Amino acid sequence: MAKRLQDMLNIGEKLAKQLTDVGIKDPLQLAEAGSRQAWLRIRAQDPSACYMRLCALEGALRGIRWHDLDAQTKAELKAFYSAHQ
Repeated sequence: MAKRLQDMLNIGEKLAKQLTDVGIKDPLQLAEAGSRQAWLRIRAQDPSACYMRLCALEGALRGIRWHDLDAQTKAELKAFYSAHQ
């Protein structure tokens, strides 16, 4: 597992800072929170948090590019995102 958030796929400096700002300081804490909870925390501080950011978090946890998430996972994330609009 990566030691820093920025070392995970899909997580750049901006997303790493947003995660840190909401109390998620490393990959283990992200794994414990899960993509949905982490996204909700970010969304509470940044209303512009989009579906792609949610997918980026899920992909980071799976160790894959978010574009490569399977169709079922993308549909589940889209439904979650839509429910929190």
